Amino acid sequence: MSTYPELKLFIDGRWRDTPDDLPVVNPATEEVIGRLPHARTSDLEDALAAAEAGFETWRRTSPRERSDLILRAAAIMRARQEEIAQCITAEQGKPLAQSRLEVIRGAEFFEWDAAEAMRVYGRVIPSAPGHRITVHHQPVGVVAAFSPWNFPMSQPARKIAGALASGCSVIIKAAEETPAGAIHIVRAFEEAGLPRGVLNLVFGTPSEISSFLIPQAPVRLVALTGSTAVGRQLTALAAQHDTPVLMELGGHAPVIVCEDTDVERAALSGAVRKMRNAGQVCTSPTRFFVHDSIYDDFARAFTERAAATVTGNGVTDGVEMGPTANDRRPPVLSALVEDAVSKGAELRTGGARASNTGYFFQPTVLGDVPGTAEIMQTEPFGPVAVLNRFDTLDTAIAQANSVPYGLAGYGFSNRADYVHRMAEGVEVGNFSINTLEASLPETPFGGVKSSGYGREGGTEGLESYLTTKNVWYSSEIV
Repeated sequence: MSTYPELKLFIDGRWRDTPDDLPVVNPATEEVIGRLPHARTSDLEDALAAAEAGFETWRRTSPRERSDLILRAAAIMRARQEEIAQCITAEQGKPLAQSRLEVIRGAEFFEWDAAEAMRVYGRVIPSAPGHRITVHHQPVGVVAAFSPWNFPMSQPARKIAGALASGCSVIIKAAEETPAGAIHIVRAFEEAGLPRGVLNLVFGTPSEISSFLIPQAPVRLVALTGSTAVGRQLTALAAQHDTPVLMELGGHAPVIVCEDTDVERAALSGAVRKMRNAGQVCTSPTRFFVHDSIYDDFARAFTERAAATVTGNGVTDGVEMGPTANDRRPPVLSALVEDAVSKGAELRTGGARASNTGYFFQPTVLGDVPGTAEIMQTEPFGPVAVLNRFDTLDTAIAQANSVPYGLAGYGFSNRADYVHRMAEGVEVGNFSINTLEASLPETPFGGVKSSGYGREGGTEGLESYLTTKNVWYSSEIV
C-alpha cells in the first residue's frame, strides 16, 4: 500500500503544522492512519492575506498560462492515480476501483475547466456612432470553498478547478475525515508552479473556519458542497455581507420505473448504483417508484442483487462496497430503518450494522414504505433503498416531487410520451433516462429547491466565479 501522506496545512505556498491536531481514522479498521493539524485564527488570517496577494497575481495571468498550468497539475494527478486512490480508500473506505475512477474524474474536472478558461468570451453591443459598448467577464476575487468527505478528491477538485480557471484565488476547507485527496491536489499544483497564495488549504472546526472567513471583505464567493442544513447556515452568514454563494446541497433522488422497461436490467443497475460508495452520494438513487404491474419482479431482482453485494475492506480484491465513512452513519441508518419498519415497511434485506469492527452497514432494501416514514423525507446517505409502487405516471411524478430536494432524478422507459412527461415534470437539476449517471465534467451540475444554487461543470461552470462588467466608451465627452 502507498504511504499515507503527512498531513499539513498549505498557506502562502508553504506547508505548515499547528499544535492542535486530531486523528484521521480508517473506517474499515478503525485504526488511526494520520493526525491532522487544525487551523488557528492566526493561520486563517495568514491564508486570507495570502489569497488576497495571490489573487492580484493570478487575475493578471493570461488565460492561456492559467490553462497550461492547470493541465500540468492534472497530468501529475493522473500519473499518481494509484497512490492517490490508495489514500482515498484508506481514509474514506470505498473500494480501490472506485477510488481510481474518482482520481480520474477529479483530473477531468481540471481538464475541462482549463479549456473553459480559454473561452470566457465577452461581447460587443451595437451602439450609436462614436460609442462602443462591451461586456467583460472578470474573476470575482477570493473564494472560500468547503468540500465534503464522501469524495475526497473530486469534490475539492470541482471547487478549485472553477476558481483557478476563472482567475480567482481560493481557500479550500476540505473535510477533516478525508484530507489526503485535497493534499494531493495541492501537491500537484505546487509542483506545476502555481504562484504562492493562489491556492490555500486549511482544516479545522468547520463552524469556526466559516464564521471567520465568510465575513471577511476580500472573500467574494462562498462555494459549498454539503448538507442542506449547513448550506442554509452559510448562505445566511454570507447574506449578511452581501456575498454570493454557490451551493450544491443534499438530494433524495427519485427513480421512476415504468412498466415498459426491461425490468431485470433496471433492477440490477439500480441495486449496483445504489450501493456505490456505500450510498454516500448526493445523487444516489434512493426512492424507487415502480409501476405496480412490474413491482414484484423488480423488487425480487433488486433485492437479490443488493443482498449479494460483496462488502468489506476496500483494499480487498472483489469488494463492491466498503464501510460508511464515519462512526456517525450506522446509528442514523439503523434509526431510519427501524422507524420505517415500525410504520409498516417491509424489510426485504439488511437493516443492521454489518461488523463489530469498522463502520459497515448492510446493503438494505425497504419495500412498500408508507409516506409517514422519516426516510421518505430524509436522505439516508447510506446503502438503504426504498421500493414503492405506483399506478399512474402522474402519481409517480407527484411522489418524486414530494420532498423539498431537487438535485438528481432518474427514469426508466422507452416510450417517448413517458420520457417527455418525466423530463418535464420531475423537479430536479439533473434528470437521466435509462442511465443512473447524473453528471460529467462537460455537463452543468446543480440542484433546485433545497438542493442548492448555481451550477458546476459544463459551459455554465465558471459563471459563479466571474462578474459581468458593462463598459461604455464614447469618443467624445457628452
